[in-house]
Amino acid sequence: LKAIAAEGSFKRAADSLYVSQPAVSLQVQNLERQLDVPLFDRGGRRAQLTEAGHLLLSYGDRILSLCEETCRAIEDLQNLQGGTLIVGASQTTGTYLLPRMIGVFRKQYPEVAVQLHVHSTRRTAWSVANGQIDLAIIGGEVPPELHDSLEIIPYAEDELALILPAYHPLARQGIVQKDDLYKLQFITLDSQSTIRKVIDQVLTRSGIETRRLKVEMELNSIEAIKNAVQSGLGAAFVSISAIEKELQMDVLKRTRIEDVVVNRMLSVIVNPNRYRSKAAQAFIEEILPQFGSHTPTPADEVHGSMASAAGVPVET
Repeated sequence: LKAIAAEGSFKRAADSLYVSQPAVSLQVQNLERQLDVPLFDRGGRRAQLTEAGHLLLSYGDRILSLCEETCRAIEDLQNLQGGTLIVGASQTTGTYLLPRMIGVFRKQYPEVAVQLHVHSTRRTAWSVANGQIDLAIIGGEVPPELHDSLEIIPYAEDELALILPAYHPLARQGIVQKDDLYKLQFITLDSQSTIRKVIDQVLTRSGIETRRLKVEMELNSIEAIKNAVQSGLGAAFVSISAIEKELQMDVLKRTRIEDVVVNRMLSVIVNPNRYRSKAAQAFIEEILPQFGSHTPTPADEVHGSMASAAGVPVET
């Protein structure tokens, strides 16, 4: 049913499922006969769900989700000797922060399989809400329509550092003036990216006219931006977690802007109405506080928030 609705064609749905078209048609006919309602409008060029078809698909998705949740709950009976942990993240945290967290977790629980899903903040939030992901760390804002469905826990501040080529004249100063920004050529993510929006908001609040900043080029990945800056094509703002190696190798320079700190808040999101596996609870209680302690957010405060999210009492 889901494949036909997505493909708009019985034949394409059959191809995607690696079965014959008659087999797909027969299953749909049996369903329609059993329910005594048509599930597809076959009059047009595309096979479209009827109102009854939409209703059945909606309930079917929920049933499948509950089946998966049930299987994971049963796996938990093995007390972290198996099972799966599914963690989500937005692009930067998923690329630079989560792999380190997962590495620590896997050393403690080698029998637990871990999946990392890296998508936009919006898509990640919806995946948590739908029960497809156990928890996620994001750097953007959760869609307003999900605020009542998710628990959003402030986790740590992430500095968005101004980086320059190692040989740039301003790189030797350590601190630059606001007016110096107007002389630079910037390499950025596209204007709809979460980090770009945060940077623009912070700079605007600090009295910097973002429309006067010269954007030399827009790229679609942090790695591409770092390489462009290293090649001398301009300056950029990137998460401090993304440039640790480059700073150690001295191929990029991080500089500060006088009286301006560009930070964003990283948040952990969980669905309080979904079953929380022992693996997810262990990740929240044991792994998140370790990395939160390396940020301006106090470690004990982060641990308290994470433990609360896991339903664990916190001593005060």
